Amino acid sequence: MTDILIALIPAVMWGSILLVSAKLGGSPYSQTLGLTIGALLFSIGAYFIVQPELSTKAVIVSFISGVFWTLGQKNQFSAADQLGVSKALPISTGMQLLGTSLFGVFVFGEWSTRTQLMIGIAALICIIIGVLFTSLKDKDEKGEEGKKSFTKGMIILLVSTVGYVAYVVIIRWFEIDGWTAILPQSVGMIVGAIILTIRHKPFDKYAIRNTITGFVWATGNIGLLLAVPRVGVATSFSFSQMGIIISTLGGIFLLGEKKSKRQIVFVIIGCLLIIAGGVLLGFTKK
Repeated sequence: MTDILIALIPAVMWGSILLVSAKLGGSPYSQTLGLTIGALLFSIGAYFIVQPELSTKAVIVSFISGVFWTLGQKNQFSAADQLGVSKALPISTGMQLLGTSLFGVFVFGEWSTRTQLMIGIAALICIIIGVLFTSLKDKDEKGEEGKKSFTKGMIILLVSTVGYVAYVVIIRWFEIDGWTAILPQSVGMIVGAIILTIRHKPFDKYAIRNTITGFVWATGNIGLLLAVPRVGVATSFSFSQMGIIISTLGGIFLLGEKKSKRQIVFVIIGCLLIIAGGVLLGFTKK
């Protein structure tokens, strides 16, 4: 039971990030900077507790991975600002799962058996349908302004996905351990945040407030690192996807994002399909 609770930490923490940052306020730029400051402070503490060995390769690769993560997170904040949390995060999660899965198949040679291939294809179908369901527009969103806003939000999410997928793939490509990566990665995150946000003067009270989201993110990251040896990659990976339920329903009921009854039904079904796809992908990694 304890192991399962630990495995659920990433879902709860990461699913809460956009909700917490929305409540704390600020622009996507101050939110991004604040998050990375909090993550760096947390990572410094974790590093001195675990004290992993740091090679030159691990430092460089982890740093670059952190910069790409910031590209993903900053644009996810921007997309949430454009589309709303309840729409942006499910679509973002689906895109990330698709992107990392395709890299896994074509670059790392995963899904080598017929069973893995069948499960993987079923997972991708679930994710694609889930993304389509969560992105369903209501009648009042189908005007010219609604189309422009949706198109802009989707372009931002594509950029976000590139950042997130690169963040995962680089670490995987060079086989860097999560505990080893945690400090140099967080340094890359904050450097990336400064580069991406400096023009917009992000150093304000909201950046300070959003250090809390950094602690939230880092707690989820530590939870995942602790869960993998306890319950395995497949289960921990699958559980981490469940955070979209928190962010999606939280966006609707806590942040008051307007949805028609029809949209709420399709968003919930879409989230469940994306989670199902994530769980199925977890089985392909066994």
